[in-house]
Amino acid sequence: MTTRIGIAGVTGRMGRLLVEEVRAAGAVVSGGVGRSGAMPEGVTEFADVAALAAVSDVVIDFTNAATAQGNAAAMASAGKAWVLGTSGLSAADEAAVAEAARATPVVYASNFSAGVNLVLALAEKMGLALPAEEFDAEIVEMHHRQKVDAPSGTAIGMGRAVAAGRGVSLDDVIESGRHGHTGARKTGAIGFAALRGGQVVGEHTLIFASGTEHIALTHRAFDRRAFATGAVRAALWVVGRDAGLRSMMDVLGM
Repeated sequence: MTTRIGIAGVTGRMGRLLVEEVRAAGAVVSGGVGRSGAMPEGVTEFADVAALAAVSDVVIDFTNAATAQGNAAAMASAGKAWVLGTSGLSAADEAAVAEAARATPVVYASNFSAGVNLVLALAEKMGLALPAEEFDAEIVEMHHRQKVDAPSGTAIGMGRAVAAGRGVSLDDVIESGRHGHTGARKTGAIGFAALRGGQVVGEHTLIFASGTEHIALTHRAFDRRAFATGAVRAALWVVGRDAGLRSMMDVLGM
């Protein structure tokens, strides 16, 4: 049976790529939610995610953080699979996503690129192997000038991976947006610098710096299609699975 995939945020740049990738994968675009009057050709417009979920097997959601809690409730009520790629979620938003996953299968990822997820796996291993007392961890990311959240979701994902390797919570060691007389760097801190400009799709570099050596791990995205391809892969994978919260690493079998 052909998988019916709904797209929330279908009129955005990612949404339009998702339409192409869903069709290329042999699935059906069951409809979309987005700016009225701007629907891609052949895509049926729905008023909200609840209505879209009713005609879909799975909904791919690339909207904005303000919609996360409402969409979580709608997807849980519908009992349909949900692939969430929206960035900038708060702790309360993520709690709502986790609650939705008690009722329906959810794949939530900061980035759906296979390459980025390999980097995240390596970041955790590096966090484990390079002790915080000797190696300072810093993350530098750059995105297009229209991006509204900082640090990026992928950068936060990198930080969480390093923190997991070190057995700590990122919330307890994060340092972001240094300015003015900040004092000496704290041992064990994970630092973030966010750059914005032009039309950069996404660049992320994780740096481990000690007194004797520096190690840098970098991922550069040149085309958003990599994210769309991964999200469709996740959508096809998650349909029919039991309720629960998964990541793109689960999709990739990592």
